[in-house]
Amino acid sequence: MESVGSIVMYGIIVAAIIIFSILAVTTRRILRSATYLLFTLFATAGLYFKLDYEFLGAVQIAVYAGGIVVLVVFAILLTTKPGDASAQLTSRRRLFGGIAALATLAAVGYAVLSRPGFWCTVCKPFDMQLTMNNLGEVLLGTEKFGYLLPFEAVSVLLLACIIGGVVIARKR
Repeated sequence: MESVGSIVMYGIIVAAIIIFSILAVTTRRILRSATYLLFTLFATAGLYFKLDYEFLGAVQIAVYAGGIVVLVVFAILLTTKPGDASAQLTSRRRLFGGIAALATLAAVGYAVLSRPGFWCTVCKPFDMQLTMNNLGEVLLGTEKFGYLLPFEAVSVLLLACIIGGVVIARKR
């Protein structure tokens, strides 16, 4: 049984993730949005540390909070003026966005809840001991359900973003 302090800390981390995620998508200043994204990624790393996944927490901080947010801020500063605020959405666009968000939530909820074995995994524990070695093999494996190809695709995408940023900067 977990202690009350552990549950309270979990609640604080989850509240920070929810609050900063909402702030990241609702603020009209783009640099503030990037800062809120950074706080969200740090809180997610805190959640990993809380679950005793130190490696994933360190990767979250190094890759996402360190690399991706710096890349996003770099792209923002190259393409916009830092003080610019985005235009406020009209009522029609806001309604369309709300409907799209609800439809996406329904689709994701259906996909998660209709997954075979979803309800059984809540009842029974994992079959194998999850170690960093097993996690590394699952994440970077080339067999079925391995994530090496998507991992490499994301690295190529980041390289294309960096090249695009350099091209945009040269045109100025």
